[in-house]
Amino acid sequence: MFTDSSPSMDPDLPESETRPEFNTSSTDSTAMAEPIDAGDARPNPTTFESAALEVTSVADLPPERFNSLDELTHDLGSLHELSTRGSWQAILEKIAQAKALFLLNKPHEHLTYLTYQVMALAKLRRSDEAAHELNSLHDFDGTHYRYESFPEIYPNRKGSMVPFSLRWLYALIPTKLGNRQEGLDRLYVLLDFVRDRIREKESKNLEGSVELWKKREIFVMSCLLGFHLGHKEFGISFDLIKELINRDPLDPVLISKLGSVQMQFGDIEGAKTTFDRVEKMLNEGKSNGLLNEIQFKNLVGRNKALVHVVAKDYVSAVREYEACIERDNSDIIAVNNKALCLMYLRDLSDAIKVMESALERVPTAALNESLVVNLCSMYELAYVNHTDVKRTLNNWIARVAPDDFDSSCTRV
Repeated sequence: MFTDSSPSMDPDLPESETRPEFNTSSTDSTAMAEPIDAGDARPNPTTFESAALEVTSVADLPPERFNSLDELTHDLGSLHELSTRGSWQAILEKIAQAKALFLLNKPHEHLTYLTYQVMALAKLRRSDEAAHELNSLHDFDGTHYRYESFPEIYPNRKGSMVPFSLRWLYALIPTKLGNRQEGLDRLYVLLDFVRDRIREKESKNLEGSVELWKKREIFVMSCLLGFHLGHKEFGISFDLIKELINRDPLDPVLISKLGSVQMQFGDIEGAKTTFDRVEKMLNEGKSNGLLNEIQFKNLVGRNKALVHVVAKDYVSAVREYEACIERDNSDIIAVNNKALCLMYLRDLSDAIKVMESALERVPTAALNESLVVNLCSMYELAYVNHTDVKRTLNNWIARVAPDDFDSSCTRV
Protein backbone atom coordinates (compact mmCIF):
# COMPACT_ATOMS: atom_id res chain seq x y z
CA MET A 1 0.00 0.00 0.00
CA PHE A 2 2.59 2.57 1.09
CA THR A 3 6.18 2.98 -0.09
CA ASP A 4 9.12 5.16 1.03
CA SER A 5 9.06 8.86 0.01
CA SER A 6 11.55 10.60 0.82
CA PRO A 7 13.44 48.32 7.62
CA SER A 8 16.31 49.89 9.87
CA MET A 9 16.86 47.97 13.00
CA ASP A 10 16.30 49.34 16.49
CA PRO A 11 19.57 48.98 18.44
CA ASP A 12 17.40 48.05 21.43
CA LEU A 13 15.90 45.11 19.56
CA PRO A 14 18.11 42.14 20.46
CA GLU A 15 15.36 39.60 20.75
CA SER A 16 14.66 39.75 17.04
CA GLU A 17 18.16 38.47 16.39
CA THR A 18 17.96 35.30 18.41
CA ARG A 19 14.43 34.10 18.07
CA PRO A 20 13.03 31.30 15.99
CA GLU A 21 10.36 32.64 13.67
CA PHE A 22 6.61 32.21 13.87
CA ASN A 23 3.84 32.69 11.36
CA THR A 24 1.08 35.03 12.48
CA SER A 25 -1.34 33.61 9.95
CA SER A 26 -1.29 30.13 11.37
CA THR A 27 -4.65 30.31 13.09
CA ASP A 28 -6.44 28.44 10.37
CA SER A 29 -4.85 26.83 7.41
CA THR A 30 -2.06 24.62 8.74
CA ALA A 31 -4.40 21.80 9.62
CA MET A 32 -7.94 20.61 9.11
CA ALA A 33 -9.87 23.36 10.87
CA GLU A 34 -13.40 23.25 9.50
CA PRO A 35 -15.72 22.02 12.25
CA ILE A 36 -17.05 18.78 10.72
CA ASP A 37 -18.49 16.63 13.46
CA ALA A 38 -17.66 13.02 12.76
CA GLY A 39 -17.02 11.49 16.11
CA ASP A 40 -13.59 9.88 16.00
CA ALA A 41 -13.13 11.28 12.53
CA ARG A 42 -13.37 14.89 13.67
CA PRO A 43 -10.41 17.10 12.67
CA ASN A 44 -9.15 18.74 15.83
CA PRO A 45 -5.98 20.83 15.47
CA THR A 46 -4.92 23.66 17.76
CA THR A 47 -3.28 26.94 17.03
CA PHE A 48 -0.55 26.02 19.50
CA GLU A 49 0.42 23.05 17.38
CA SER A 50 0.23 25.11 14.21
CA ALA A 51 2.41 27.80 15.66
CA ALA A 52 4.88 25.26 16.93
CA LEU A 53 5.41 24.16 13.36
CA GLU A 54 6.47 27.71 12.46
CA VAL A 55 8.53 28.67 15.48
CA THR A 56 11.64 26.86 14.32
CA SER A 57 13.14 29.06 11.61
CA VAL A 58 15.10 32.23 12.17
CA ALA A 59 14.11 35.65 10.82
CA ASP A 60 14.43 39.38 11.43
CA LEU A 61 18.20 39.26 11.40
CA PRO A 62 19.77 42.71 10.97
CA PRO A 63 21.70 42.30 7.69
CA GLU A 64 24.06 45.14 8.51
CA ARG A 65 25.33 43.15 11.48
CA PHE A 66 25.27 39.53 10.41
CA ASN A 67 25.94 37.78 7.13
CA SER A 68 24.87 34.33 8.31
CA LEU A 69 23.11 32.60 11.16
CA ASP A 70 26.41 31.19 12.38
CA GLU A 71 27.73 34.72 12.93
CA LEU A 72 24.84 35.27 15.29
CA THR A 73 25.19 32.10 17.35
CA HIS A 74 27.52 29.10 17.09
CA ASP A 75 26.33 26.68 14.38
CA LEU A 76 22.83 28.17 14.39
CA GLY A 77 22.40 27.50 10.70
CA SER A 78 22.71 23.77 11.34
CA LEU A 79 20.10 23.87 14.09
CA HIS A 80 17.77 25.76 11.79
CA GLU A 81 18.23 23.25 8.99
CA LEU A 82 17.56 20.31 11.31
CA SER A 83 14.41 21.95 12.60
CA THR A 84 13.01 22.44 9.10
CA ARG A 85 13.44 18.69 8.54
CA GLY A 86 11.80 17.77 11.83
CA SER A 87 15.03 16.18 13.09
CA TRP A 88 14.38 17.05 16.71
CA GLN A 89 16.40 14.22 18.22
CA ALA A 90 19.42 15.29 16.20
CA ILE A 91 18.94 18.83 17.54
CA LEU A 92 19.07 17.54 21.11
CA GLU A 93 22.24 15.59 20.33
CA LYS A 94 23.87 18.61 18.70
CA ILE A 95 23.00 20.81 21.68
CA ALA A 96 24.38 18.26 24.14
CA GLN A 97 27.62 18.06 22.13
CA ALA A 98 27.99 21.85 22.02
CA LYS A 99 27.55 22.05 25.78
CA ALA A 100 29.97 19.19 26.46
CA LEU A 101 32.66 20.81 24.29
CA PHE A 102 32.05 24.28 25.81
CA LEU A 103 31.33 25.76 22.38
CA LEU A 104 28.83 28.32 23.66
CA ASN A 105 30.87 31.29 24.85
CA LYS A 106 28.35 34.12 25.12
CA PRO A 107 25.28 34.39 27.37
CA HIS A 108 22.85 34.90 24.51
CA GLU A 109 24.09 31.72 22.84
CA HIS A 110 23.03 29.65 25.83
CA LEU A 111 19.54 31.15 25.66
CA THR A 112 19.29 30.58 21.91
CA TYR A 113 20.30 26.94 22.28
CA LEU A 114 17.92 26.53 25.21
CA THR A 115 15.08 27.77 23.02
CA TYR A 116 15.78 25.06 20.46
CA GLN A 117 16.20 22.48 23.22
CA VAL A 118 12.85 23.28 24.82
CA MET A 119 11.14 23.28 21.44
CA ALA A 120 12.68 19.93 20.52
CA LEU A 121 11.64 18.39 23.83
CA ALA A 122 8.10 19.69 23.40
CA LYS A 123 7.91 18.38 19.83
CA LEU A 124 9.10 14.98 21.05
CA ARG A 125 6.36 14.99 23.70
CA ARG A 126 8.89 15.24 26.52
CA SER A 127 7.18 18.26 28.01
CA ASP A 128 8.13 17.43 31.59
CA GLU A 129 11.79 17.70 30.61
CA ALA A 130 11.06 20.93 28.74
CA ALA A 131 9.40 22.33 31.86
CA HIS A 132 12.46 21.33 33.92
CA GLU A 133 14.75 23.23 31.57
CA LEU A 134 12.52 26.31 31.72
CA ASN A 135 12.35 26.14 35.50
CA SER A 136 16.16 26.30 35.63
CA LEU A 137 15.95 29.87 34.36
CA HIS A 138 15.65 32.91 36.56
CA ASP A 139 13.34 35.88 36.03
CA PHE A 140 13.32 36.61 32.29
CA ASP A 141 13.34 40.35 33.00
CA GLY A 142 16.24 40.23 35.49
CA THR A 143 19.48 42.13 34.90
CA HIS A 144 21.35 38.86 34.32
CA TYR A 145 19.54 38.48 30.99
CA ARG A 146 20.27 42.01 29.72
CA TYR A 147 23.04 42.94 27.31
CA GLU A 148 24.12 45.99 29.32
CA SER A 149 25.08 43.64 32.17
CA PHE A 150 27.92 42.34 29.97
CA PRO A 151 29.50 45.50 28.47
CA GLU A 152 32.78 43.70 27.77
CA ILE A 153 30.93 41.21 25.53
CA TYR A 154 28.19 43.44 24.10
CA PRO A 155 29.53 47.02 23.85
CA ASN A 156 26.86 49.58 22.97
CA ARG A 157 24.09 46.99 23.22
CA LYS A 158 21.14 47.12 25.58
CA GLY A 159 17.88 45.32 26.18
CA SER A 160 16.83 41.77 26.92
CA MET A 161 18.65 38.87 25.32
CA VAL A 162 15.77 36.44 26.01
CA PRO A 163 14.37 35.22 22.66
CA PHE A 164 10.69 35.98 22.23
CA SER A 165 10.10 32.34 21.35
CA LEU A 166 11.44 31.28 24.74
CA ARG A 167 8.85 33.48 26.42
CA TRP A 168 6.20 31.91 24.21
CA LEU A 169 7.36 28.39 25.06
CA TYR A 170 7.24 29.28 28.75
CA ALA A 171 3.53 29.96 28.26
CA LEU A 172 2.94 26.90 26.08
CA ILE A 173 4.53 24.12 28.14
CA PRO A 174 2.01 24.05 31.03
CA THR A 175 -0.75 23.29 28.53
CA LYS A 176 1.25 20.26 27.40
CA LEU A 177 1.30 19.03 31.00
CA GLY A 178 -2.44 19.35 31.46
CA ASN A 179 -2.33 22.67 33.32
CA ARG A 180 -4.60 24.65 31.03
CA GLN A 181 -5.26 27.57 33.37
CA GLU A 182 -1.58 28.22 34.10
CA GLY A 183 -0.77 28.23 30.41
CA LEU A 184 -3.68 30.53 29.67
CA ASP A 185 -2.62 32.91 32.45
CA ARG A 186 0.95 32.98 31.10
CA LEU A 187 -0.29 33.74 27.59
CA TYR A 188 -2.24 36.75 28.82
CA VAL A 189 0.83 37.90 30.80
CA LEU A 190 2.85 37.54 27.59
CA LEU A 191 0.25 39.60 25.73
CA ASP A 192 0.57 42.36 28.35
CA PHE A 193 4.37 42.20 28.01
CA VAL A 194 4.17 42.58 24.22
CA ARG A 195 1.80 45.53 24.49
CA ASP A 196 4.15 47.21 26.98
CA ARG A 197 6.97 46.83 24.43
CA ILE A 198 4.77 48.36 21.71
CA ARG A 199 4.05 51.42 23.84
CA GLU A 200 7.75 51.72 24.70
CA LYS A 201 8.85 51.56 21.05
CA GLU A 202 6.12 53.99 19.97
CA SER A 203 7.29 56.52 22.58
CA LYS A 204 10.76 56.35 20.98
CA ASN A 205 9.42 56.58 17.39
CA LEU A 206 11.05 53.24 16.49
CA GLU A 207 8.72 52.32 13.63
CA GLY A 208 10.50 49.11 12.62
CA SER A 209 10.40 47.81 16.17
CA VAL A 210 6.76 48.80 16.60
CA GLU A 211 5.86 46.80 13.49
CA LEU A 212 7.71 43.72 14.76
CA TRP A 213 6.10 43.84 18.19
CA LYS A 214 2.66 44.36 16.65
CA LYS A 215 3.21 41.15 14.67
CA ARG A 216 4.08 39.44 17.93
CA GLU A 217 0.93 40.84 19.50
CA ILE A 218 -1.16 39.38 16.69
CA PHE A 219 0.67 36.07 17.08
CA VAL A 220 -0.11 35.82 20.81
CA MET A 221 -3.72 36.84 20.23
CA SER A 222 -3.95 34.17 17.53
CA CYS A 223 -2.61 31.59 19.98
CA LEU A 224 -5.23 32.65 22.50
CA LEU A 225 -7.88 32.41 19.80
CA GLY A 226 -6.88 28.87 18.92
CA PHE A 227 -6.76 27.96 22.59
CA HIS A 228 -10.28 29.24 23.30
CA LEU A 229 -11.73 27.79 20.10
CA GLY A 230 -10.23 24.41 20.99
CA HIS A 231 -12.25 24.49 24.20
CA LYS A 232 -15.42 25.74 22.48
CA GLU A 233 -15.28 29.07 24.31
CA PHE A 234 -16.98 30.84 21.44
CA GLY A 235 -17.88 34.09 23.21
CA ILE A 236 -14.30 35.14 23.96
CA SER A 237 -13.18 33.64 20.63
CA PHE A 238 -15.67 35.87 18.83
CA ASP A 239 -14.32 38.95 20.64
CA LEU A 240 -10.70 38.03 19.83
CA ILE A 241 -11.46 37.46 16.15
CA LYS A 242 -13.25 40.81 15.86
CA GLU A 243 -10.32 42.59 17.51
CA LEU A 244 -7.86 40.89 15.16
CA ILE A 245 -9.98 41.76 12.12
CA ASN A 246 -10.19 45.40 13.23
CA ARG A 247 -6.39 45.41 13.17
CA ASP A 248 -6.20 43.77 9.75
CA PRO A 249 -9.55 44.04 7.90
CA LEU A 250 -8.04 42.48 4.76
CA ASP A 251 -7.08 39.12 6.33
CA PRO A 252 -9.27 36.57 4.52
CA VAL A 253 -8.18 33.73 6.81
CA LEU A 254 -9.33 35.52 9.95
CA ILE A 255 -12.59 36.63 8.34
CA SER A 256 -13.23 33.03 7.29
CA LYS A 257 -12.53 31.91 10.85
CA LEU A 258 -15.15 34.43 11.98
CA GLY A 259 -17.64 32.74 9.66
CA SER A 260 -16.79 29.34 11.13
CA VAL A 261 -17.37 30.63 14.66
CA GLN A 262 -20.67 32.20 13.60
CA MET A 263 -21.74 28.80 12.32
CA GLN A 264 -20.87 27.19 15.63
CA PHE A 265 -23.01 29.88 17.31
CA GLY A 266 -25.85 28.77 15.02
CA ASP A 267 -25.78 32.04 13.05
CA ILE A 268 -25.84 30.40 9.63
CA GLU A 269 -27.01 33.47 7.71
CA GLY A 270 -24.39 35.62 9.43
CA ALA A 271 -21.73 33.06 8.48
CA LYS A 272 -22.86 33.10 4.85
CA THR A 273 -22.62 36.90 4.81
CA THR A 274 -19.11 36.69 6.25
CA PHE A 275 -18.05 34.09 3.68
CA ASP A 276 -19.56 36.25 0.91
CA ARG A 277 -17.34 39.08 2.17
CA VAL A 278 -14.28 36.87 1.68
CA GLU A 279 -15.35 35.91 -1.85
CA LYS A 280 -15.93 39.58 -2.69
CA MET A 281 -12.39 40.33 -1.49
CA LEU A 282 -11.10 37.66 -3.87
CA ASN A 283 -13.09 39.00 -6.82
CA GLU A 284 -11.95 42.58 -6.13
CA GLY A 285 -8.33 41.58 -5.55
CA LYS A 286 -8.34 42.82 -1.99
CA SER A 287 -6.08 41.03 0.48
CA ASN A 288 -3.24 41.58 2.92
CA GLY A 289 -0.96 39.50 0.71
CA LEU A 290 -0.74 36.47 3.00
CA LEU A 291 -2.32 34.16 0.41
CA ASN A 292 -1.46 33.62 -3.23
CA GLU A 293 -4.26 33.38 -5.80
CA ILE A 294 -4.69 29.61 -5.56
CA GLN A 295 -4.68 29.64 -1.77
CA PHE A 296 -7.27 32.44 -1.78
CA LYS A 297 -9.51 30.58 -4.24
CA ASN A 298 -9.25 27.42 -2.16
CA LEU A 299 -10.12 29.31 1.01
CA VAL A 300 -13.28 30.57 -0.69
CA GLY A 301 -14.01 27.07 -1.98
CA ARG A 302 -13.63 25.52 1.46
CA ASN A 303 -15.93 28.18 2.91
CA LYS A 304 -18.59 27.25 0.35
CA ALA A 305 -18.09 23.58 1.11
CA LEU A 306 -18.54 24.22 4.82
CA VAL A 307 -21.92 25.84 4.15
CA HIS A 308 -22.93 22.71 2.22
CA VAL A 309 -21.71 20.46 5.04
CA VAL A 310 -23.81 22.31 7.62
CA ALA A 311 -26.81 21.87 5.29
CA LYS A 312 -25.89 18.16 5.01
CA ASP A 313 -25.48 18.58 1.24
CA TYR A 314 -22.39 16.40 1.14
CA VAL A 315 -22.47 15.88 -2.63
CA SER A 316 -22.10 19.63 -3.24
CA ALA A 317 -19.44 19.82 -0.54
CA VAL A 318 -17.45 17.07 -2.27
CA ARG A 319 -17.58 19.01 -5.54
CA GLU A 320 -16.18 22.12 -3.85
CA TYR A 321 -13.40 20.15 -2.17
CA GLU A 322 -12.55 18.42 -5.46
CA ALA A 323 -12.15 21.81 -7.14
CA CYS A 324 -9.79 22.85 -4.36
CA ILE A 325 -7.72 19.67 -4.74
CA GLU A 326 -7.59 20.11 -8.51
CA ARG A 327 -6.09 23.58 -8.00
CA ASP A 328 -3.70 22.40 -5.28
CA ASN A 329 -3.28 18.70 -4.58
CA SER A 330 -1.46 19.50 -1.33
CA ASP A 331 -4.53 21.21 0.17
CA ILE A 332 -4.86 18.72 2.99
CA ILE A 333 -7.82 20.49 4.55
CA ALA A 334 -9.77 19.82 1.35
CA VAL A 335 -8.46 16.25 1.12
CA ASN A 336 -9.39 15.44 4.70
CA ASN A 337 -12.84 16.97 4.52
CA LYS A 338 -13.66 15.52 1.11
CA ALA A 339 -12.93 12.09 2.55
CA LEU A 340 -15.14 12.76 5.56
CA CYS A 341 -17.98 13.87 3.30
CA LEU A 342 -17.62 10.68 1.26
CA MET A 343 -17.79 8.73 4.51
CA TYR A 344 -21.05 10.51 5.40
CA LEU A 345 -22.29 9.45 1.96
CA ARG A 346 -21.47 5.84 2.93
CA ASP A 347 -18.71 5.64 0.32
CA LEU A 348 -15.96 4.38 2.62
CA SER A 349 -13.95 2.85 -0.20
CA ASP A 350 -13.52 6.14 -2.06
CA ALA A 351 -12.99 8.02 1.20
CA ILE A 352 -10.07 5.74 2.05
CA LYS A 353 -8.66 6.04 -1.47
CA VAL A 354 -8.70 9.86 -1.23
CA MET A 355 -6.63 9.80 1.95
CA GLU A 356 -4.23 7.06 0.91
CA SER A 357 -3.62 8.79 -2.41
CA ALA A 358 -2.77 12.05 -0.62
CA LEU A 359 -0.37 10.29 1.75
CA GLU A 360 1.47 8.64 -1.14
CA ARG A 361 1.40 11.72 -3.42
CA VAL A 362 2.31 14.51 -0.96
CA PRO A 363 3.48 12.80 2.26
CA THR A 364 5.19 15.92 3.58
CA ALA A 365 1.90 17.82 3.55
CA ALA A 366 -0.50 14.96 4.22
CA LEU A 367 1.33 13.27 7.09
CA ASN A 368 -0.79 14.95 9.72
CA GLU A 369 -2.02 13.24 12.89
CA SER A 370 -5.60 14.43 12.36
CA LEU A 371 -5.74 12.97 8.86
CA VAL A 372 -4.18 9.69 10.02
CA VAL A 373 -6.65 9.40 12.90
CA ASN A 374 -9.50 9.86 10.44
CA LEU A 375 -8.06 7.30 8.03
CA CYS A 376 -7.64 4.73 10.79
CA SER A 377 -11.23 5.32 11.90
CA MET A 378 -12.30 4.52 8.35
CA TYR A 379 -10.15 1.37 8.32
CA GLU A 380 -11.90 0.23 11.49
CA LEU A 381 -15.28 0.73 9.86
CA ALA A 382 -14.36 -0.83 6.52
CA TYR A 383 -12.14 -3.84 7.25
CA VAL A 384 -12.40 -6.89 9.46
CA ASN A 385 -8.59 -7.12 9.49
CA HIS A 386 -8.18 -3.40 10.23
CA THR A 387 -5.39 -4.07 12.73
CA ASP A 388 -3.15 -5.50 9.99
CA VAL A 389 -4.00 -2.62 7.66
CA LYS A 390 -3.22 -0.05 10.35
CA ARG A 391 0.04 -1.81 11.18
CA THR A 392 1.11 -1.52 7.53
CA LEU A 393 0.32 2.19 7.67
CA ASN A 394 2.20 2.52 10.96
CA ASN A 395 5.31 0.86 9.49
CA TRP A 396 5.24 3.22 6.51
CA ILE A 397 4.88 6.23 8.81
CA ALA A 398 7.88 5.06 10.85
CA ARG A 399 10.02 5.22 7.70
CA VAL A 400 8.95 8.63 6.38
CA ALA A 401 7.68 10.72 9.29
CA PRO A 402 9.64 13.42 11.14
CA ASP A 403 10.73 12.78 14.73
CA ASP A 404 7.79 14.62 16.25
CA PHE A 405 5.04 12.68 14.49
CA ASP A 406 2.85 10.93 17.06
CA SER A 407 2.52 7.42 15.66
CA SER A 408 0.06 6.48 18.42
CA CYS A 409 -2.60 8.14 16.26
CA THR A 410 -2.81 4.87 14.30
CA ARG A 411 -4.12 3.16 17.44
CA VAL A 412 -2.14 0.00 16.72
